[in-house]
Amino acid sequence: MKLDVRIIPVFARGGALIGMSVIFQDVTRFVELEAELQASHHELETALEELQSTNEELETTNEELQSTNEELETTNEELQSTNEELETMNEELRSTNEELETVNDEARQRAGQLSGVNEFLESVLESIHGALAVVDLELRVEVWNVQAEDLWGMRADEAIGQQFPALDIGLPVQELTRPLRDALGGTRSVTEVHATTRRGRAIVCQVTCSPLHGGDGAITGALALMEDLGTQR
Repeated sequence: MKLDVRIIPVFARGGALIGMSVIFQDVTRFVELEAELQASHHELETALEELQSTNEELETTNEELQSTNEELETTNEELQSTNEELETMNEELRSTNEELETVNDEARQRAGQLSGVNEFLESVLESIHGALAVVDLELRVEVWNVQAEDLWGMRADEAIGQQFPALDIGLPVQELTRPLRDALGGTRSVTEVHATTRRGRAIVCQVTCSPLHGGDGAITGALALMEDLGTQR
Protein backbone atom coordinates (compact mmCIF):
# COMPACT_ATOMS: atom_id res chain seq x y z
CA MET A 1 0.00 0.00 0.00
CA LYS A 2 1.16 3.51 -0.77
CA LEU A 3 0.04 6.32 1.59
CA ASP A 4 0.20 10.04 1.09
CA VAL A 5 0.78 11.57 4.57
CA ARG A 6 0.02 15.28 5.12
CA ILE A 7 0.85 17.06 8.37
CA ILE A 8 -1.00 20.34 8.77
CA PRO A 9 -0.52 22.69 11.76
CA VAL A 10 -3.72 23.72 13.66
CA PHE A 11 -3.93 27.29 15.03
CA ALA A 12 -6.37 28.82 17.46
CA ARG A 13 -8.32 31.90 16.59
CA GLY A 14 -5.78 33.99 18.26
CA GLY A 15 -3.09 32.53 16.12
CA ALA A 16 -1.56 30.27 18.65
CA LEU A 17 -0.49 26.77 17.57
CA ILE A 18 -2.67 24.33 19.31
CA GLY A 19 -1.70 21.13 17.53
CA MET A 20 -0.98 19.23 14.35
CA SER A 21 -3.43 17.55 11.92
CA VAL A 22 -2.17 14.36 10.29
CA ILE A 23 -4.04 13.16 7.15
CA PHE A 24 -3.42 9.75 5.65
CA GLN A 25 -4.55 9.15 2.03
CA ASP A 26 -4.28 5.82 0.18
CA VAL A 27 -2.53 6.60 -3.19
CA THR A 28 -1.60 3.04 -4.12
CA ARG A 29 -3.79 3.09 -7.21
CA PHE A 30 -2.39 6.43 -8.37
CA VAL A 31 1.17 5.20 -7.94
CA GLU A 32 0.40 2.04 -9.92
CA LEU A 33 -1.26 4.09 -12.62
CA GLU A 34 1.74 6.41 -12.80
CA ALA A 35 4.09 3.41 -13.06
CA GLU A 36 1.93 1.93 -15.79
CA LEU A 37 1.90 5.28 -17.55
CA GLN A 38 5.68 5.52 -17.41
CA ALA A 39 5.96 1.92 -18.70
CA SER A 40 3.54 2.80 -21.50
CA HIS A 41 5.62 5.88 -22.35
CA HIS A 42 8.76 3.73 -22.40
CA GLU A 43 7.09 1.12 -24.60
CA LEU A 44 5.81 3.88 -26.88
CA GLU A 45 9.27 5.38 -27.17
CA THR A 46 10.69 1.92 -27.94
CA ALA A 47 7.94 1.33 -30.51
CA LEU A 48 8.61 4.73 -32.07
CA GLU A 49 12.33 3.96 -32.28
CA GLU A 50 11.58 0.56 -33.87
CA LEU A 51 9.12 2.23 -36.23
CA GLN A 52 11.72 4.81 -37.20
CA SER A 53 14.28 2.03 -37.74
CA THR A 54 11.73 0.12 -39.82
CA ASN A 55 11.00 3.25 -41.85
CA GLU A 56 14.70 3.71 -42.50
CA GLU A 57 14.98 0.06 -43.57
CA LEU A 58 11.95 0.50 -45.81
CA GLU A 59 13.50 3.61 -47.37
CA THR A 60 16.72 1.67 -47.97
CA THR A 61 14.72 -1.24 -49.42
CA ASN A 62 12.78 1.16 -51.64
CA GLU A 63 16.02 2.69 -52.89
CA GLU A 64 17.38 -0.81 -53.61
CA LEU A 65 14.14 -1.74 -55.35
CA GLN A 66 14.28 1.42 -57.41
CA SER A 67 17.89 0.67 -58.35
CA THR A 68 16.90 -2.92 -59.19
CA ASN A 69 14.01 -1.66 -61.31
CA GLU A 70 16.37 0.65 -63.19
CA GLU A 71 18.76 -2.25 -63.76
CA LEU A 72 15.86 -4.41 -64.95
CA GLU A 73 14.72 -1.66 -67.32
CA THR A 74 18.27 -1.41 -68.66
CA THR A 75 18.43 -5.20 -69.01
CA ASN A 76 15.06 -5.24 -70.77
CA GLU A 77 16.27 -2.56 -73.18
CA GLU A 78 19.43 -4.59 -73.85
CA LEU A 79 17.34 -7.74 -74.34
CA GLN A 80 15.04 -5.89 -76.70
CA SER A 81 18.03 -4.62 -78.64
CA THR A 82 19.50 -8.16 -78.70
CA ASN A 83 16.17 -9.57 -79.89
CA GLU A 84 16.07 -7.00 -82.68
CA GLU A 85 19.63 -7.96 -83.66
CA LEU A 86 18.68 -11.65 -83.59
CA GLU A 87 15.63 -10.96 -85.75
CA THR A 88 17.86 -9.10 -88.20
CA MET A 89 20.34 -12.00 -88.19
CA ASN A 90 17.52 -14.49 -88.71
CA GLU A 91 16.26 -12.48 -91.66
CA GLU A 92 19.79 -12.38 -93.08
CA LEU A 93 20.15 -16.13 -92.50
CA ARG A 94 16.82 -16.79 -94.22
CA SER A 95 17.94 -14.63 -97.13
CA THR A 96 21.30 -16.43 -97.22
CA ASN A 97 19.58 -19.82 -97.10
CA GLU A 98 17.35 -18.80 -99.99
CA GLU A 99 20.42 -17.68 -101.93
CA LEU A 100 22.19 -20.96 -101.10
CA GLU A 101 19.15 -22.92 -102.22
CA THR A 102 19.18 -20.97 -105.48
CA VAL A 103 22.93 -21.61 -105.87
CA ASN A 104 22.43 -25.30 -105.08
CA ASP A 105 19.63 -25.52 -107.64
CA GLU A 106 21.89 -23.87 -110.22
CA ALA A 107 24.76 -26.17 -109.22
CA ARG A 108 22.53 -29.22 -109.59
CA GLN A 109 21.38 -27.97 -112.98
CA ARG A 110 24.96 -27.33 -114.07
CA ALA A 111 26.03 -30.71 -112.69
CA GLY A 112 23.27 -32.31 -114.73
CA GLN A 113 24.34 -30.34 -117.78
CA LEU A 114 27.98 -31.25 -117.16
CA SER A 115 27.05 -34.89 -116.76
CA GLY A 116 25.20 -34.70 -120.04
CA VAL A 117 28.19 -33.02 -121.69
CA ASN A 118 30.54 -35.66 -120.27
CA GLU A 119 28.32 -38.43 -121.54
CA PHE A 120 28.22 -36.71 -124.93
CA LEU A 121 32.01 -36.35 -124.97
CA GLU A 122 32.44 -39.99 -123.98
CA SER A 123 30.09 -40.96 -126.78
CA VAL A 124 32.07 -38.79 -129.23
CA LEU A 125 35.38 -40.20 -128.04
CA GLU A 126 34.08 -43.76 -128.40
CA SER A 127 32.85 -43.01 -131.90
CA ILE A 128 36.30 -41.86 -133.01
CA HIS A 129 38.00 -44.74 -134.83
CA GLY A 130 41.57 -43.61 -134.17
CA ALA A 131 43.48 -43.14 -130.95
CA LEU A 132 42.98 -39.63 -129.59
CA ALA A 133 45.03 -37.55 -127.19
CA VAL A 134 44.18 -34.01 -126.10
CA VAL A 135 46.96 -31.88 -124.62
CA ASP A 136 46.93 -28.48 -122.90
CA LEU A 137 49.15 -25.49 -123.65
CA GLU A 138 52.04 -27.20 -121.82
CA LEU A 139 51.55 -30.43 -123.79
CA ARG A 140 50.18 -32.25 -120.74
CA VAL A 141 47.69 -35.00 -121.62
CA GLU A 142 44.10 -34.13 -120.66
CA VAL A 143 42.20 -36.78 -122.67
CA TRP A 144 43.31 -40.31 -123.60
CA ASN A 145 40.58 -42.38 -125.21
CA VAL A 146 39.97 -46.14 -125.16
CA GLN A 147 41.42 -46.57 -128.65
CA ALA A 148 44.68 -44.97 -127.43
CA GLU A 149 44.76 -47.41 -124.50
CA ASP A 150 44.22 -50.33 -126.88
CA LEU A 151 46.78 -49.13 -129.45
CA TRP A 152 49.65 -48.21 -127.12
CA GLY A 153 48.93 -50.27 -123.99
CA MET A 154 48.84 -47.31 -121.58
CA ARG A 155 45.78 -46.69 -119.42
CA ALA A 156 44.14 -43.25 -119.30
CA ASP A 157 44.97 -42.79 -115.60
CA GLU A 158 48.63 -43.42 -116.45
CA ALA A 159 48.74 -41.00 -119.38
CA ILE A 160 46.61 -38.09 -118.10
CA GLY A 161 48.72 -35.42 -116.43
CA GLN A 162 51.98 -36.45 -118.13
CA GLN A 163 53.65 -34.48 -120.84
CA PHE A 164 52.92 -36.06 -124.21
CA PRO A 165 56.59 -36.01 -125.38
CA ALA A 166 57.54 -37.95 -122.20
CA LEU A 167 55.13 -40.87 -122.70
CA ASP A 168 56.78 -44.29 -122.74
CA ILE A 169 54.86 -45.91 -125.61
CA GLY A 170 55.70 -47.41 -128.99
CA LEU A 171 55.06 -44.08 -130.73
CA PRO A 172 58.06 -41.76 -131.33
CA VAL A 173 56.45 -38.95 -129.34
CA GLN A 174 59.52 -36.71 -129.54
CA GLU A 175 58.98 -36.39 -133.30
CA LEU A 176 55.49 -35.03 -132.62
CA THR A 177 56.58 -32.17 -130.35
CA ARG A 178 56.95 -29.72 -133.22
CA PRO A 179 53.59 -30.57 -134.90
CA LEU A 180 51.81 -30.23 -131.53
CA ARG A 181 53.41 -26.84 -130.85
CA ASP A 182 52.44 -25.74 -134.36
CA ALA A 183 48.87 -26.80 -133.57
CA LEU A 184 48.99 -24.65 -130.41
CA GLY A 185 49.96 -21.82 -132.75
CA GLY A 186 46.93 -22.50 -134.93
CA THR A 187 48.46 -24.72 -137.66
CA ARG A 188 47.00 -28.12 -138.52
CA SER A 189 49.41 -30.80 -139.74
CA VAL A 190 49.50 -34.47 -140.74
CA THR A 191 52.59 -36.56 -139.99
CA GLU A 192 53.41 -40.20 -140.69
CA VAL A 193 55.78 -41.99 -138.31
CA HIS A 194 56.89 -45.55 -137.73
CA ALA A 195 55.62 -47.00 -134.47
CA THR A 196 55.13 -50.24 -132.56
CA THR A 197 51.75 -51.23 -131.07
CA ARG A 198 51.28 -52.72 -127.61
CA ARG A 199 51.23 -56.15 -129.26
CA GLY A 200 54.68 -55.53 -130.79
CA ARG A 201 53.40 -55.01 -134.33
CA ALA A 202 55.36 -52.47 -136.43
CA ILE A 203 53.01 -50.02 -138.13
CA VAL A 204 52.89 -46.74 -139.96
CA CYS A 205 50.96 -44.28 -137.80
CA GLN A 206 49.36 -41.17 -139.23
CA VAL A 207 49.17 -38.40 -136.60
CA THR A 208 46.91 -35.43 -137.27
CA CYS A 209 47.62 -32.47 -134.95
CA SER A 210 44.91 -29.82 -134.80
CA PRO A 211 44.35 -26.76 -132.59
CA LEU A 212 41.65 -26.96 -129.88
CA HIS A 213 39.58 -23.80 -129.50
CA GLY A 214 37.74 -22.73 -126.37
CA GLY A 215 34.34 -21.06 -126.11
CA ASP A 216 35.86 -17.59 -126.70
CA GLY A 217 37.70 -18.78 -129.78
CA ALA A 218 41.12 -18.81 -128.10
CA ILE A 219 43.33 -21.89 -128.48
CA THR A 220 43.29 -23.90 -125.27
CA GLY A 221 45.17 -26.99 -126.39
CA ALA A 222 45.77 -29.40 -129.25
CA LEU A 223 44.35 -32.69 -130.57
CA ALA A 224 46.53 -35.58 -131.70
CA LEU A 225 44.57 -38.16 -133.71
CA MET A 226 46.69 -41.29 -134.21
CA GLU A 227 45.54 -43.74 -136.91
CA ASP A 228 47.00 -47.14 -137.75
CA LEU A 229 47.76 -47.18 -141.49
CA GLY A 230 48.90 -50.76 -141.39
CA THR A 231 52.21 -52.66 -141.43
CA GLN A 232 55.31 -50.67 -142.23
CA ARG A 233 56.24 -50.64 -145.87
